[in-house]
Amino acid sequence: MSASDPYLHALYDSLHDSPVQRRFRALRPMPFGVVFLPWKGMKEEEMRAHFRMMKEIGFHNLKQSAPTPEWPLARVLEIALEEGVIPFWYGEGGWEAITPELLEQLGLPADLPLAEARVHPRMVAHQQEVIRRRIHLPRVEGPVIEGTVLQDAGFEKWAATEIQLHNDPVLREDAVPLFKQWVRSRYATIEELREAWNQGEMGITRRPYASWEEFEEDTALDRHSTREYRFVRDVLRFKADHTLARIRHRMELHRRRDPGEPQRAGGEMGLFLPFAWRGTDMEGIAEILKEHGSFYPSIHLAWHFEEVGYEVARCVYMQAALTVDWFKGGWCATWESTGGPQQFSGGKGWHAKAGDETAGFTVDAGVMTQLLLSYLAAGYRGAGLWSWNYREAGWEAGEYALLNRQLRPGSRARRAGAIAQAAGRYRDELWEAHREPAVGVLVDWDSDAIWAAISMPNREHFRHFPVRARVGAARLLINGNVPFEHVMPSDLRKGLGPRYATIFVPAQIAISDEVLAMLEAYARGGGRVVLDAPGGWFDDRGKVLSTRAGSRFETLFGVEVADYQFSSNVPWQLDGRKLDGFVMELEPTGAAVAARFGNGLPARTEHRIGEGSACVLAFEAGLGCFRPGNRELEAWVRGALLPDWEPAYRCEGAIVYRLAAPAADHYFLINDGPATRVRLETPGYAYGSACDAVTGESLDPGAGVELEPHSGRWLRLAKV
Repeated sequence: MSASDPYLHALYDSLHDSPVQRRFRALRPMPFGVVFLPWKGMKEEEMRAHFRMMKEIGFHNLKQSAPTPEWPLARVLEIALEEGVIPFWYGEGGWEAITPELLEQLGLPADLPLAEARVHPRMVAHQQEVIRRRIHLPRVEGPVIEGTVLQDAGFEKWAATEIQLHNDPVLREDAVPLFKQWVRSRYATIEELREAWNQGEMGITRRPYASWEEFEEDTALDRHSTREYRFVRDVLRFKADHTLARIRHRMELHRRRDPGEPQRAGGEMGLFLPFAWRGTDMEGIAEILKEHGSFYPSIHLAWHFEEVGYEVARCVYMQAALTVDWFKGGWCATWESTGGPQQFSGGKGWHAKAGDETAGFTVDAGVMTQLLLSYLAAGYRGAGLWSWNYREAGWEAGEYALLNRQLRPGSRARRAGAIAQAAGRYRDELWEAHREPAVGVLVDWDSDAIWAAISMPNREHFRHFPVRARVGAARLLINGNVPFEHVMPSDLRKGLGPRYATIFVPAQIAISDEVLAMLEAYARGGGRVVLDAPGGWFDDRGKVLSTRAGSRFETLFGVEVADYQFSSNVPWQLDGRKLDGFVMELEPTGAAVAARFGNGLPARTEHRIGEGSACVLAFEAGLGCFRPGNRELEAWVRGALLPDWEPAYRCEGAIVYRLAAPAADHYFLINDGPATRVRLETPGYAYGSACDAVTGESLDPGAGVELEPHSGRWLRLAKV
């Protein structure tokens, strides 16, 4: 770490670097696209009028469109392009790279600045032809990605085989042979497999595998207990790996068709789902997109918020930030998001409880502001909105639209367009901008998979605990205006740890020896590690983790875990507040006790290690803040995460996110209540002028900024 780069931005940008991502960083696309849905009886001039209206409001590309019996899709896309609307989700991200050679080919100076080249008529005309050719490209036929059928995943032996994998931890009979192949590719010896699957422990198997021959002879793998957690983790990893193989194969098919066209993947899954339990590795999907395009989630209010009780203002940022953090340094955005109000849709719901609820929402200009500003604040570079207009009949008819029922743009559509235009004006700054986090929240797929394994023979809701803990961690940080990111073990391997003053490890039920070693090295180098309950129960094999004296856990935290308890029949209290859930009985070996439960046992321990520190919060700090309304506990935990922190900016009465760019900082203020006036104080930074980035109005943030009810505001503060 250097004084000129204290947040390791250069390393951050390199994490998903590739020729494809470098092309995006040079083009700096900022597409805000909409879905155009043709209707029965629509005339060509009506269609053209809508495309012209899109451009006038601020939308210059389509997220997608659809055919009707009267209108072939290709013709719709042609008309859009004729009207100057790029007919694909990626907008200018699908342009040919602007190189000195291309500039000279077009008769332009080879050193023409990019900002000028992007708008030069010759360049626009050339790139329009690049886009036009794609309208008539043949459809790529390949494996089903979002479905549950394992088709051609690029493996010759299985090319003609359909295997039902399903999004769950169950290994079904037809998948056993392929799973065995996967196991043998991951474990070098049968001894290694026996050790990983804990076959020497009581209750796992009466006859541990003595050879690979015995393993193969166990046709249904019923010699091994399905209640052994590492086995379940491996089933989930196997499913995740084959989903990745399908996606990788499909990306290659697209590349063969047109190597310059960006691809996207991530898709139609709410980000509060238990991905490990579903055999899905979103970080792995993002890694594939490094070489092919953009990683994205679909973020729809009716579909993707039931796990958090349909809470929007904070939770939309949580979803956006998590996807950006899986794809650090890559082009990320939501290429399908809510365009308008919805009340009837959202499917049946993932949970029985949700099936009896109405996933209905107000989506006005204020809520649209909350959504789009949260996306930009998280690091999205663009968005796709479903939809411009509503379906006339059937599923989702009358819902989701930016336009009103008369197909006219109201305040919602115009506000969204104004934000899109502002993002276009500041696209260069936004592409150069970074978050500057104080806290990294650890996200570990392998720990989540052990939670999933626990939920198999036990209560099913345990699969959701790691997600809820991360939501709680994000909530307490957002409510304190503490900048944060999610950090993965892969980031720590690459040296990103020192980017964060503190790494918070919420509800990390399983911790591998490697992760403990990386956290120890981070702490010794001056970082701070904070673990909460029920962290450290298992290792990555699903075996009880040793915390005895001399273990990696005890070396890092300076405590032994005597036991895990649960505050229920015997209430545990902290500062007079009754706690619910997991608690830990700690025996300090080298750590000091910084706070105690009402029963006198340690509630918070502090251990100096090297230049840094490690803290254990012996209760559910993350899980305890999952639901809104625990402001006292949130503040208590923030104090433990950052005991000596002096915020560089403050704003009472509003949520604030900040992006730092070389020329200016961008502040995104979110108001989740009635209209108010707030003061943005920035003691840690020196600024010159300030303005509303959307309207251009000059402001003095320290004197007060007006916020509409349930809305937001984007401020640009120029650096001196």
